[in-house]
Amino acid sequence: MDTATAFAISASGLRAQRLRMDVIAANLANAQSTRTPAGGPYRRHDVVLEATPQGESFDDLLAPAGAENAAVRVARVVEDHHPPQLVFDPGHPDADQNGYVAMPNVNVVSEMVDMMAATRAYEANVAALNATKRVLEAALEIGKA
Repeated sequence: MDTATAFAISASGLRAQRLRMDVIAANLANAQSTRTPAGGPYRRHDVVLEATPQGESFDDLLAPAGAENAAVRVARVVEDHHPPQLVFDPGHPDADQNGYVAMPNVNVVSEMVDMMAATRAYEANVAALNATKRVLEAALEIGKA
């Protein structure tokens, strides 16, 4: 794998994880939003990622099966269609005739776990980018001698 491919793979991971963190942040920010322009409570969103091949090289042919150079891209952002939680709160302005309020289908604990995973994946891509940069710098230093 050449350095340009390594940089492209790490950069694609950084972009994907940044968007994933943005979507999670929006979910957390709207965890109590009972009214949206579309009507009803906020619905949780999730990011769907997919691998995209980065081409074949001689190194790819020698790699074990399934270890091809693949970047990641955001395939789409989907809306979670799980039903909202019904919470008994008769004083709430959005309560129905029985006193129940439809709350967003956002689980704050799950969102925080997803945020930690996305942060770790982002950090791993930064580490890979920095390692590639160090290897390239070392090669340039060898070339100077």
